[in-house]
Amino acid sequence: MDFSPHDERWKLQDSVYSDELARRMVWLSGWLPYQQCQQVFEQIGERCIPSSSIWRQTQAQGSRLVSRTQQQRQQVSLELVKLPDAVHDHDQRKGVSMDGGMVNLRQRGWCELKVGTVFDVEQRLERDVQTQQLTQQAHAAKVGYTAVLGSKDAFAPALWALAVEQHVPTAQTSCVCADGAAWIWNLADEYFPVSRQIVDWFHATQHLADAAHALYPDVTDSHKCSAWLKTYQDHLYMGRLHTIIACLHKRNRADLAIYFEHHQRRMQYLEFREEGLPIGSGTVESGVKQFKQRLTGAGMRWNAPAAERMIVIRAAVLGNTFNMLWDAA
Repeated sequence: MDFSPHDERWKLQDSVYSDELARRMVWLSGWLPYQQCQQVFEQIGERCIPSSSIWRQTQAQGSRLVSRTQQQRQQVSLELVKLPDAVHDHDQRKGVSMDGGMVNLRQRGWCELKVGTVFDVEQRLERDVQTQQLTQQAHAAKVGYTAVLGSKDAFAPALWALAVEQHVPTAQTSCVCADGAAWIWNLADEYFPVSRQIVDWFHATQHLADAAHALYPDVTDSHKCSAWLKTYQDHLYMGRLHTIIACLHKRNRADLAIYFEHHQRRMQYLEFREEGLPIGSGTVESGVKQFKQRLTGAGMRWNAPAAERMIVIRAAVLGNTFNMLWDAA
């Protein structure tokens, strides 16, 4: 079929967009910038739909999706959820992770975007980064996403609603794995008090590397620095935090020991591995990047309402829940 994107036969007006076409426009806008959405419709859908029309549909339908999402969160607020007796808990391990990124807003500049992921924890055979042996290791599957522009207090209900949807509160075993940010652990204490708390392994090893370089700042001592780091990284993996802390105090570096003292219970990595739990927060770090990919492209600046609509749409398309949200709205 000969097709020109400028052929009047293929141009549609906003008023005649079917619900199904509107759904596809909004879904696609959750993956791609509006101009690229127009190109996809032209090349694949053989429809000339201006990017401005896709933008308008996204704003109108996005407001509907945001309202529905807010209603869902209110319906499962912490005060309203009544959990069944523990004997009915399921045996699917669950993981929760959270982190932050930045989004450029008009008149406000760069503002923090808090991102949360909830997932099933499954075991896969692969090589252990520490021992280099093939072992069963924890991986995230069936990942759900949520994100909020604003404070921890604004983010917490969104993460809790996702956790309830994914049956985290009724899991026999669950964990919260993240970096060492205080707001994360405060939220975990309040919303997931029985979940295991795990400091991301790579963040912990980075702090250990910083300690090694602080103990051996001279470049001529690089071999001593590397040897110290290798020795104490083994201690870290084995959960022997007392050894690391004692060494740092002995070297009069109590300032470096504070981090490990504060997170001792969150750094029992061998124990976590034996329990089939993840020790890395790569799931949420990847999630932050995926939100930023859509929201922080070259030259992108958003007004706050438009950003909030896109965040809800993006979370739904990433978590494969867009159609359910669309039908419920």
